[in-house]
Amino acid sequence: MEFTNSSTVEEFILLGFQIGQQKRHLLLAIFAVLYILTLAENITIITLVHADVQLARLPMYILLNNFSLLEICYVSTTVPRMLFDLAFPCGVISFHECFLQFYIFFSLGHTECFFLSAMALDRYLAICHPLRYPQMMSHKSCYVLVATCWVLGFLWHIGPVILISRLSFCGPNIIDHFVCDPGPILSLACPPVGNIPIICQFSVDGLIVLGNLFFVVLSYGAVVLTLMKSSRRGSRMKAFSTISFHLVVVTLFYGTVAGMYVVPSGESQSHVTKVVTLFFTAITPFLNPLIYCLRNNQVKEAVGRLQRRKIGLVKRKLIV
Repeated sequence: MEFTNSSTVEEFILLGFQIGQQKRHLLLAIFAVLYILTLAENITIITLVHADVQLARLPMYILLNNFSLLEICYVSTTVPRMLFDLAFPCGVISFHECFLQFYIFFSLGHTECFFLSAMALDRYLAICHPLRYPQMMSHKSCYVLVATCWVLGFLWHIGPVILISRLSFCGPNIIDHFVCDPGPILSLACPPVGNIPIICQFSVDGLIVLGNLFFVVLSYGAVVLTLMKSSRRGSRMKAFSTISFHLVVVTLFYGTVAGMYVVPSGESQSHVTKVVTLFFTAITPFLNPLIYCLRNNQVKEAVGRLQRRKIGLVKRKLIV
């Protein structure tokens, strides 16, 4: 199979975690449980939002519903493959499969950036412009915002993936990672690679990551200033409690992304990169639903309504 005139690599080998069998089985068990719990948490949120009429009408929960769907797709892009490689340490992945994983994984990551910005915009409008909020975040506007996040996330990385996939890969074909990451892939390309790494880094880091981070910081900064000026202490504390959960999720996401760019050079670089990638591919999606919903009164009330509805249905069936 030849993808360019001089490309001879037909498949890659994901080196994964170079650890002993016992540690590998332990990691397999831990991340298999985390993966199942992550799916269960996010499916529960989606089901609850769809089942509860009051939540389904609120823009914040429409966004959270899509965010949960995003997290399911996110973990399912990398974790099952990682679990398979832990169970059967072979690591062989075809050229097309590798770049498909590369594209979907980073597109979902970019989509998450846009969704975090959309959630920040929702909180900004709700707190800073409460009278105009129902018109500005109507159902139609909210769904347009959701569609924009998905479309931009998946359109943005098409260019970098095409540019990297058109490079010549002469070997070796070993990727020192457990996912198809552009950094290790570029290191396997035959020279010269030209300005492709700079173009990819600018389009991703400069325009998406930093751009969305700047928007989120401005939005929550305006929210905090508005709340500090509020004279109603009760509503102010409630609003602070709500945005604190959002800020924790934002910090987890952008903190781990930032960790990718402050990795020390040298032999430990690949090991630290794997750990950081593992954190935001498997652990962060597990924590996010807990952070958003664990102390959320609206979610607790929705669970109560759903339980009462089920109890009512059971009683009616028994009477019949």
